[in-house]
Amino acid sequence: MFYLGIDIAKTNHVASLLDDEGKTRIRAIKFTNSTEGFSKLLENIYTVTSDLSEILVSMEATGSYWLSLYSALLDKQFHISVFNPYQIKSYRGAYNNRKQKNDIIDSIIIADYLRVFGSSSTALPTEDILSLRQLTRFRSNMVANTSSLKTQVVGILDKVFPEYKKAFSDTFGVTSIQVLLQCPTPEDILKISSTKLLNLISKNSKGRLGTSTTNTLKSLAKNSFGVKFTSDACSFEIKQLINQIIFLEKQIDELDVKIKAIYDKLDSHLMSIPGIGKALAPVILAEIGDINTFDKPSKLTAFAGIDPSQNQSGNKQSGSGRLSKRGSPYLRHAIYTASLVAMSNDKILRTYYDKKISEGKHHFVALAGISRKLLTIIFYVLKEKRDYIPYDKKQS
Repeated sequence: MFYLGIDIAKTNHVASLLDDEGKTRIRAIKFTNSTEGFSKLLENIYTVTSDLSEILVSMEATGSYWLSLYSALLDKQFHISVFNPYQIKSYRGAYNNRKQKNDIIDSIIIADYLRVFGSSSTALPTEDILSLRQLTRFRSNMVANTSSLKTQVVGILDKVFPEYKKAFSDTFGVTSIQVLLQCPTPEDILKISSTKLLNLISKNSKGRLGTSTTNTLKSLAKNSFGVKFTSDACSFEIKQLINQIIFLEKQIDELDVKIKAIYDKLDSHLMSIPGIGKALAPVILAEIGDINTFDKPSKLTAFAGIDPSQNQSGNKQSGSGRLSKRGSPYLRHAIYTASLVAMSNDKILRTYYDKKISEGKHHFVALAGISRKLLTIIFYVLKEKRDYIPYDKKQS
């Protein structure tokens, strides 16, 4: 049997081939992430053996760069194991050349890890899961970009019109957005007639706001302590930023429709769990993928990076109290967000949180505990393909 280790990168991969005794048969050939590069890899393999069934392949799950190569190897009937980079990292520490970090050594270490520990069953996620992961991550980036734009708007308003936030409960609500789009500075507010401003406010608030808000804005603008110079430039900048925010939020709405359509096809039951709604459920499902990859809840918790990190010295091992933060940051963020909501909607989780706080635990320590419990619930809901039934309802 031969063991092919591939060090994955964005443009060029590096592969090494070992035999049963750990002898290097192919040493660190570099090939591009392309059809030509894959052909080069096969040509080198054929110089050692023509029987591809004799070869086990291993690689690290590095970003999304491994997917194209995985698909090409699968078409050639290779048996492929995709390992978590943390598995390989821990093995590198025991390797003879552990102080040397380069492509040559890495590809050999990956091959040797497979030779020593054996293969793992790796299945490419379904197209729906991959699409959902692509779109939910895209949405996360768009939301982050929108938040960044809003921060910029607030920063400019604090300079030229610091009193503006007193006029609306939400600076980026529908009515406020339209006001900022038309007259974002005190000078702009004073230039527009009271009647026109009233109509603008009344129309966009659907009659909920009117004369009082108009008079408040006029008064705030008249007595504003904001910077007067560069007012025109700031007005232009705010309008540009608001237009970008409106555009991105429209795209996010369209994206939500696409995400929902894919999520609904998968019938995951995640939204039956307290704290997991229509925004978080697709993210959690996309990042977990096939639940059968995990044989117990603790492995899902480790995958999410919500397990305590470990310190080991000799025969002693202790938790540092900090989370390992391995795995998908998108999943970790979604679980934390869900935990905050869940502990307000589930009596058992709230009781657990209060107990930890009464024991003197920090808020984030108690929240991490709830996150682990939530992942256990998620594990069984996905595994058993059923809705979550709270313990107190099971008893009734």
